[in-house]
Amino acid sequence: MSQKLLISRCLLGHPVRYDGGANGPHAQLAQWQAEGRVVALCPEVAGGLPTPRAPAEIPGGQGEAVLSASARVMTIDGEDVTQAFVSGARQALRLVEQHRIRIAILKANSPSCGNVQTYDGSFTGNKVEGQGVTAALLTQAGVQVFNELQLVEAAKALADLEAEFL
Repeated sequence: MSQKLLISRCLLGHPVRYDGGANGPHAQLAQWQAEGRVVALCPEVAGGLPTPRAPAEIPGGQGEAVLSASARVMTIDGEDVTQAFVSGARQALRLVEQHRIRIAILKANSPSCGNVQTYDGSFTGNKVEGQGVTAALLTQAGVQVFNELQLVEAAKALADLEAEFL
């Protein structure tokens, strides 16, 4: 049985980004989708946010702080959207558990999905090291989280994971 992968819907070409856009498709992701490996989710939409929606950032850029209730996710208009981000992250975790997923490919820099950097909350394009809310929750659960710039690394991790079961 092949391993399933949780993948951000925007990376598959679905127009679910905050601005109504997409960030795909990517050839490697399309191949995995054709193989039936993909479980697709946009945590922000799953959490109840519309498309398009106001841009949102985490002051300080740390999804872990949101999960521990010491930071909020705020829109550029000052609306608190923390509940939607946490709800979407929990839905992602449920999918991971349901499908026994151990690898996720999520959108870089997103306040939900960023796995290396996120925006700092100033809405000026500044990034800080840290994870978005969903990436942080999945990492805490032991999922290896990659972004669209790390597809070679993700493919290697998938091959290594599947080699364990041979």
